[in-house]
Amino acid sequence: MHLAYPAVLAVLLFCTGLYGVLARRNAILVLMSVELMLNAVNLNLVAFDVWLRDTLHAGQALTLFTIAIAAAEIGIGLAVVLLVYRNRGSSDVDRLRDLREGGAAGVSAGGSDDTESLTPATDSDGGGGRGSTADRAGDGDGKRSDQGKTAGRRTA
Repeated sequence: MHLAYPAVLAVLLFCTGLYGVLARRNAILVLMSVELMLNAVNLNLVAFDVWLRDTLHAGQALTLFTIAIAAAEIGIGLAVVLLVYRNRGSSDVDRLRDLREGGAAGVSAGGSDDTESLTPATDSDGGGGRGSTADRAGDGDGKRSDQGKTAGRRTA
């Protein structure tokens, strides 16, 4: 058997998987595309192992190791996707910009959205301790103002 046949098949599998990773929006389909890419690599490892007639069969041993890693990766990946779907109601990759529970990702219209956590606590309330985040970010009445927070957030 020629080396070209499994190599061409591996290239087709890898390109199909790469297209799936780049073009798909569903997280489960992205994970399946990654598995397709890993199977293309495994096919190349076994084909070159047979072609080189390696006495140690290093390509086949590395393929078994890659299959074990891929099984662990898909298990953890599916667990994360199911958790995100349960919490957010969607496994759309474009809508999942961050994994935080609340708040917009990145920089909003009012600047960085982590500014209130970086501001030092002031002792203006006379309590001697750190004020709440709402007091530091707002006007001191204990209510938090989210006017600039929703500017960078996508709406459904």
